[in-house]
Amino acid sequence: VQLQASGGGLVQAGGSLRLSCVASGRTFSHDYMGWFRQAPGKEREFVAKIHGTGRRKDYADSVKGRFTISRDNAKNTVYLQMNNLEPEDTAVYYCGAQTIPNREFDYWGQGTQVTVSS
Repeated sequence: VQLQASGGGLVQAGGSLRLSCVASGRTFSHDYMGWFRQAPGKEREFVAKIHGTGRRKDYADSVKGRFTISRDNAKNTVYLQMNNLEPEDTAVYYCGAQTIPNREFDYWGQGTQVTVSS
């Protein structure tokens, strides 16, 4: 099973990026998938997650109104649209899947670097 994240890069403050995470080896259409991030010297933190149906989405307060999570189960892919990026958003972004409800995310991708310059 693999989760392959992509779409990171260098962008100026106020810019946008769209991250993608493609799953292979199994389907996660009934599971929460989400994004976390880890900045240098900091712990990994939750960014957003989306239920398998796509009907429920949760966001960290720091990204509400700027980031949008979505998924395409036919493509086994989850997306993170990031708008109005801030230097504080600079981090390695990881996608994950939560196959057991109310437990830790148990599948992880390799991460993609997002750098926002001021």
